[in-house]
Amino acid sequence: MKASRTRYSVVALAIGLAVLSYVQRVAISEAAGPIAHDLHIPKQQMGLIFGAFGLSYALFEVPVGLLGDRLGVRRVLTQIVLAWSAFTALTGAAWNVVSLYIIRFLFGAGEAGCFPNLTRMLSAWLPARERVTAQALLWASARWGGAITPPLALLCISWFGWRWAFVSFAALGILWCAVFLFWFRDDPAKHPSLNAEELELLRNSRLLTTHQAGQPHWMSLLLTRPVFFLALQYFCFSYVWYFYITWLPTYLREGRGQSPERAAAFAVLPLLFGGFGSLATGLAPKKLPRRTIAVGGFLGTAILLFAMTHISSVVLAMLAMGLASFSSDLTMPISWDACVDIGGPYTATVAATMNMLGNLAGFVAPVVGGIILQRTGGHWNVLLDTMVAAATGSALCWLYLDPEAIRRQREQTLSSSLPIGTNGLAP
Repeated sequence: MKASRTRYSVVALAIGLAVLSYVQRVAISEAAGPIAHDLHIPKQQMGLIFGAFGLSYALFEVPVGLLGDRLGVRRVLTQIVLAWSAFTALTGAAWNVVSLYIIRFLFGAGEAGCFPNLTRMLSAWLPARERVTAQALLWASARWGGAITPPLALLCISWFGWRWAFVSFAALGILWCAVFLFWFRDDPAKHPSLNAEELELLRNSRLLTTHQAGQPHWMSLLLTRPVFFLALQYFCFSYVWYFYITWLPTYLREGRGQSPERAAAFAVLPLLFGGFGSLATGLAPKKLPRRTIAVGGFLGTAILLFAMTHISSVVLAMLAMGLASFSSDLTMPISWDACVDIGGPYTATVAATMNMLGNLAGFVAPVVGGIILQRTGGHWNVLLDTMVAAATGSALCWLYLDPEAIRRQREQTLSSSLPIGTNGLAP
């Protein structure tokens, strides 16, 4: 009998949530203009508001990731999606700078732990050979969800106004929660749609994410060199990426003289191209070393961003930025799958640590951007040069990372510690 394909429905659920999270977090970049106008917010304060999401996301990542490892993905994901949907809706109720900052801070806290828990979910529900492909599909879809958000947000804002646009986005989260609670189970063995063949296919995955006696404490794992460099490269990566979902529409309007409609259209390109980058990694030959892809991708990003600052044509400049996003997003499935290889039963905790640093960059990048623009009188190339330096830093980190070797070592250790004829798991 052939193995059932229940695991692919889990991938679909993960992709749906990834898209939803990006739609809800990217929407504010397009709404920044009318929000700043209505609430009288200058650029430096708007940078702080952009950064509020990244700051709270970073602070709550590890605690929520650890909860996912301890309590299970089903319980934790349901709670955080309900929380962030509530604060998405409340964004439309903001009445001044302070209220908007607090709401966006709480929204970031609500989204914290989403992708680490999705990574743990996929690690238990997919065999190793399918994980990178699933991460590639997930991140491609997330990027494309973010790519369609600027024109979608612009349309909703023109129809309902920016306040009700956020309420409409929040309703999608409630719908996802209802489907997820009804269908998903943390342990594949407890899902009625799985047959014995598919369960056997997932044997090593369930073993990898199951807590075994004698394994190191999660805190000691987070203090290792692989986790340090994994988190650092993601910080540098995110420093670049957050420009696309915060300052980019403003850059196109003020730095490149584009209308709001043309700016919204051009702002699609980095996230659109980034999605293709993630997908390309999923389709890459398995024998191609992942760290080679990562080093090449980040170096390509640095070169293309540097070239962009010297291109006068808006179309060519945005194509260069789109290709820079493509290059860096080649690394997204690799980085998140590395969390499984390095973290094992603490996959969500390691992923949360990596994403914590990434979202700390989500706070630092827009705030630094606001300060640079305020003090240089709108000199955008100074900000873009800091992004070139960050991409180069990510490339250097991957010279010290080899997650695949760590995975092979862990699998050998686990296999040798099990009695013959058992998988170490309850049926």
